[in-house]
Amino acid sequence: MDAARLLSLVGEACREAGTRWAVIGGIAMNAYGYARTTADFDIAAEEACRRALLEVLLRKGFETVHDVDAFTNLLHPEPALGRLDVMWLEGAPAERIFASARELPGPDSVDVPVPAPEHLVAMKVRSIQSRPTRVFRDGADLQHLLSLAEIDHEEVRGYFRRAGLDELYGRLRATG
Repeated sequence: MDAARLLSLVGEACREAGTRWAVIGGIAMNAYGYARTTADFDIAAEEACRRALLEVLLRKGFETVHDVDAFTNLLHPEPALGRLDVMWLEGAPAERIFASARELPGPDSVDVPVPAPEHLVAMKVRSIQSRPTRVFRDGADLQHLLSLAEIDHEEVRGYFRRAGLDELYGRLRATG
């Protein structure tokens, strides 16, 4: 995957569609200093701009693979651009995530909008809550995010508590 090229294409598409957006997933983890490989490019975007953004992405060569309420998976026929996953956000969560997003160095040192670490934790906790086996995939990411000096532990502890994952929070903190 040519992450820098894909980032440029996605940023241009989001601007054209008029949506706020942020990089999530592996690229966001890299921006927070955690080196991890990723096979796809994940973003969050505004549900209200869903139709407009999908139209732009389709014009740029992407094809829709899967489209459900909160997610759309797209694939570009050019292997260097690969797979793009979009998480659609709306309401108060969207406002919180986009309002607190920050610009961090991404691929090729290009600044990318990235959610606050607390909000990345919330997304990962929600993912684990809905599919517990994701702890094996997201546990190391969570451990890194929880080790960041800037993280608000009261806020993130609340995400774990509401998901019924208090024990996981304790384990991640103890081993971090």
